[in-house]
Amino acid sequence: MFVKVCGLTTEEQIDWAVELGYSAIGVVGTTKSKRYVEPARARELAAHARGRIRSFVVAFDKTEVEAVIDDFDVVQLYNWTALPNLAYCSAAAPAPEQRSEYFFYDASTGSGVFAEFPDWLDTVPGKVVLAGGLSAGNVAGVIEAHRPYGVDVSSSVELAPGVKSFDAMRDFLRATEG
Repeated sequence: MFVKVCGLTTEEQIDWAVELGYSAIGVVGTTKSKRYVEPARARELAAHARGRIRSFVVAFDKTEVEAVIDDFDVVQLYNWTALPNLAYCSAAAPAPEQRSEYFFYDASTGSGVFAEFPDWLDTVPGKVVLAGGLSAGNVAGVIEAHRPYGVDVSSSVELAPGVKSFDAMRDFLRATEG
């Protein structure tokens, strides 16, 4: 199971993700987010992750993260853009021509509000990752119901926006294991 923890803001949080066994980390590059990390800081975090854990930079549009795209392994965008390392994020099914390395379903658009996942997700080809309001309390049921390639978490493993909890990160990862 691919498990990504998003909204990281410190090297220590990346170290926790590596230690706990997460598959990937996310750094938010949109100024609209409470977890926004400025480009210079995003580069430092990407460098800290490099070679240790897969790194994603997350934004609505490519223009928001243009300066750091080459620093990250994957670019996760809510506005579809043709990129070889794209993780397309949407609440609607991707069109056949909208090919991406990953498809993240997130009806919450980064707000962390949980909503039931639609059945059409089971027919989307490729690496489907479910996001939006997942927590240690609901992720096992979501995985059982939809059998996604992976899951993504952010707000439910936080003490405050951008301030992760090691214990909550551990509990979430354990919950994904069944």
